Amino acid sequence: MMSYDEELEAILEKQYRELLRRREELEQRRRLQQALEEARRQEILRVVLTPEARERLANLKLVRPDLAKIVEDHLIALALQGRINRPITEEELKTILAEVYERTRKEYRISIREK
Repeated sequence: MMSYDEELEAILEKQYRELLRRREELEQRRRLQQALEEARRQEILRVVLTPEARERLANLKLVRPDLAKIVEDHLIALALQGRINRPITEEELKTILAEVYERTRKEYRISIREK
């Protein structure tokens, strides 16, 4: 026969394992949802960009993932609004990148004060 402490410990252990199982299920769902969302984003970009433009965006993503995400979000929003009616070329993408870069660029000023 189990003591009260042993029973309590067994119940707590069972609850703990159940919480871990639920947490893992939620994590798997979240990863699946992220993968589906990324696949949807890439499909939209595949339609609205020429292969050369997609390659340029992929290269940018390696160097400046933050800037690439802003541009991707912008292109996807335009596509979902129906405002892109033909694939964007590499030259057009360069123009968009330059505009976004200018808007998001931060200038740093360093001033040295002498005592």
